[in-house]
Amino acid sequence: MKNLSYFATGMLLIFLAACNSQGKKSAEGTQDLASNPLMNVSTLPFHAPDFNKIKDGDFAPAFAEGLKQQLAEIDSIAQNPQAPTFENTLVALERSGQLLRRVNGVFNMLSGANTDSVLQKLSEDIAPKLAAQQDALFLNDKLFQKVKTLYNNKEKLNLDKESARLLEFYYIQFLRAGAKLSPENKEKLKKLNEEEAGLSAKFTNQLLAAAKAGAFVVDNKDALKGLSEGTLNSAAQDATNAGKKGEWLLPLQNTTQQPALQSLENRDTRQKLFEASWTRAEKGDQNDTRATIKRLAEIRATKASLLGFPNYAAWTLQDQMAKTPQAVQDFLKKLVPPAIAKARKEAADLQMVIDKEKGGFQLQPYDWNFYAEKIRKSRYDLDESQVKPYFELFNVLENGVFYAANQLYGLTFKRRTDIPVYNPDMRVYTVYDKDSSELGLFYCDYFKRDNKSGGAWMSNLVDQSKLLGTKPVIYNVCNFTKPASGEPALISFDDVTTMFHEFGHGLHGLFADQTYPSLSGTSVARDFVELPSQFNEHWALNAKVFSHFAKHYQTGKPMPQELVEKIKKSQKFNQGYAFTEILAASELDMEWHTIPAGDSIRSVDDFETAALKRTNLDIPQVPPRYRSSYFLHIWSNGYSAGYYAYSWAEMLEDDAYNWFVQHGGLTRANGQRFRDMILSRGNTEDYNKMFFDFTGHKPDIKPILENRGLLEK
Repeated sequence: MKNLSYFATGMLLIFLAACNSQGKKSAEGTQDLASNPLMNVSTLPFHAPDFNKIKDGDFAPAFAEGLKQQLAEIDSIAQNPQAPTFENTLVALERSGQLLRRVNGVFNMLSGANTDSVLQKLSEDIAPKLAAQQDALFLNDKLFQKVKTLYNNKEKLNLDKESARLLEFYYIQFLRAGAKLSPENKEKLKKLNEEEAGLSAKFTNQLLAAAKAGAFVVDNKDALKGLSEGTLNSAAQDATNAGKKGEWLLPLQNTTQQPALQSLENRDTRQKLFEASWTRAEKGDQNDTRATIKRLAEIRATKASLLGFPNYAAWTLQDQMAKTPQAVQDFLKKLVPPAIAKARKEAADLQMVIDKEKGGFQLQPYDWNFYAEKIRKSRYDLDESQVKPYFELFNVLENGVFYAANQLYGLTFKRRTDIPVYNPDMRVYTVYDKDSSELGLFYCDYFKRDNKSGGAWMSNLVDQSKLLGTKPVIYNVCNFTKPASGEPALISFDDVTTMFHEFGHGLHGLFADQTYPSLSGTSVARDFVELPSQFNEHWALNAKVFSHFAKHYQTGKPMPQELVEKIKKSQKFNQGYAFTEILAASELDMEWHTIPAGDSIRSVDDFETAALKRTNLDIPQVPPRYRSSYFLHIWSNGYSAGYYAYSWAEMLEDDAYNWFVQHGGLTRANGQRFRDMILSRGNTEDYNKMFFDFTGHKPDIKPILENRGLLEK
């Protein structure tokens, strides 16, 4: 996942509410701004932050000063008595807010991956202020009139392509933000924006706490029969860390289904683990998110109405490839029937296994992965325990993920130990371009902690910008199980794919080649931003790449070809379930964001049930990948009315990969073409045109159906 901007521009960067700290740094920080390490540009390579010096207490005063400085800059631009020019208006805006950008970038990294109570409280306090800052920009009438004047005279300005795009970008952002509203309605919108921002931050903090509190704990090892010795050791260590020595703790991932459900032999244990996941944020306590999301949905519907749109989705989709809710619905309607048909066939196969074993029960969602794994082992003779020894995490990174980037784009990587990190498990690499010049810096933080938000994501600490003279500083965060002390970090092939996915986002950021930060790198539409990441997943099973990293962690021997073929053959297995749970989440997202203003949501649970029924996705054995109450993507991470983007981008990337297959596959020439035409373009031209220029045709839905095994070739 790419963590998207809370704000529409690059000046006020992403705001993620979950926060993290090692618990060893002082909360007091520095009261004197002159000695605050966030106040000045870092002197470390690439302006990387010095995590050895930054303390929790440094953020609040730095945020306050950053907000103050940018407000003054915005006011100076708006009040400039000279006639508006591209330089004194738009370039000036792009240069503004550099302190705020810097503080927010570091805060977002820590708040997503290394949280503590101080930063969590700050996240809720600062969110409304950041929303107000956005309004101070986009609801400033004097500033809008300057941008409007430039836009109305754009033909006379003789702008280069990227500058013309920036002008169009700003004009649209002002309109979307409500620049044409009456003063009275602007005030109403400001209050709604601030409340929404605060609630989004609150939701993330509630969910993080709910997941931590909802971790599944058992005191009887027999209840965990089926789990590997390594998983049991890790669970015992997690329990000890949580003050429950002598027990076993399985932390919750952010998805509905949990990894252990694939292996747990005890059905009662499976049910309890599933229910812990399913109800994590619905306990009726302070971490229950339902009241928060109910109000968020109401606010968004009200905002849309105020801005002249029938619903929130209609408002937010304007600048996406899809453009309208109807286009999204039409797209999903093409995918749902074949996915459901496949899922029902899979369910019947699973029930046959249960009946053959005289189980005496009907398939439930907590049974699915366990019996699917049995069929997978039987059908493909593939056991996850056979595979993992060939996937040691950092070997996969350096000899797989990095190697593919070298073969496609000529990149090389050098590990650094002189760059401070906030957790000793992290790694940092300098990335060198094909000509050996420094391209950027890459951080990775792969292991799960209970003070880290769930899932996997990529973002920037520093954005690439020729105007500001900055190179990209990128990070990937995942939630892989940390091995017990002294044991190797062995991961599944799904985890391998996740690493390739997130580094695909990283490449999109590293290859940014823009002048203006607002258009740089991954600052693109939601339904386009997942194209580079999902496209990069394909190289995980490329024969040349796979043979370079799939080696036994003890012997160094390559994975036997017989086992490789089993993995390849199993790739389309269980895709009915996998795709249906994603589509159910996508439809649930759209249902929440097509609520008309004024509609009263009495019960979140009842709304969810009715929404899935309306979209024909109320299949008991196949729950949505995320329930409303823990759907972080849409309530806090910028994917509101946008979760469909994963499937939309999958359509794009499968189609783009087909182009590669037809033109020689993994070659430097093909990689360079993809870099030049997709990865390096940022938001500098129309996405549909960009895709058409690369493939030679409009997006085709057939490859995604074929790749998922839902449509036979």
